Amino acid sequence: MKTQLWNNRFSDQVAVITGGADGLGFAIAGRLIGEGATVWLLDRDEARLKAAANKLGSKAHALAADIVNEAQIQSGFEGIYAGENRIDIVVNCAGIVGPNNRKITETPTDGYEQVLRVNLFGSFLVCKHALVQMQKRNYGRVLLIASIAGKEGNAGMCGYSSAKAGVIGLVKSAGKEFAETGITINALAPAVVRTALVEGMEPAQVKYMTDKIPMKRCGTLEEVASLATWIVSPEASFNTGFTFDLTGGRAVY
Repeated sequence: MKTQLWNNRFSDQVAVITGGADGLGFAIAGRLIGEGATVWLLDRDEARLKAAANKLGSKAHALAADIVNEAQIQSGFEGIYAGENRIDIVVNCAGIVGPNNRKITETPTDGYEQVLRVNLFGSFLVCKHALVQMQKRNYGRVLLIASIAGKEGNAGMCGYSSAKAGVIGLVKSAGKEFAETGITINALAPAVVRTALVEGMEPAQVKYMTDKIPMKRCGTLEEVASLATWIVSPEASFNTGFTFDLTGGRAVY
């Protein structure tokens, strides 16, 4: 299926995408650039980050940063705003799966804590410092990647499910706080999408999650990018504090 792009829908806009070196972040970045945006990719893997920016062309820029390091996130957003004089879009795709295919009684406590730190605390830091900059122009679109695991819970993934449920709650809260501004804050909850993150999981866990999808297939990066770019577009002006479904029929609310 060939994607039909809008004509420069994001012309003159500046987007920041965490976890942009590959997977969902890279796919969304490519779609935004294809529709006119300038994109800053943030990732902690500097080598892969620079390679990704090179693939995306002259409208892509790389900035090495770890989303759990508040000083790096704060200075990163401040620097991008100072150079571009705007930040219109922020998409937080950075995350880890952590322990999986294990019951809670078999889950290492430090592994559980690390998943919450990256997926939830990292989302908090990105959202917080994005909003500090967006307030200056009273416009912005913040999109946090959640998961169907945060809505329904996935057996064998108590840490990941907990963290993504927290992301959904974060979006509901922050969205209400900024509802009377020109800034929207939403989440996207995919089911299984074949990325490096998923490829690194236990095969039994991936089968469990895929079998729950009524369409009996994984989502595609193109499908994620298509919905994500609408959510962060000017058209989605009456949507905030909401978690959008992308689960092939698994989630019905």
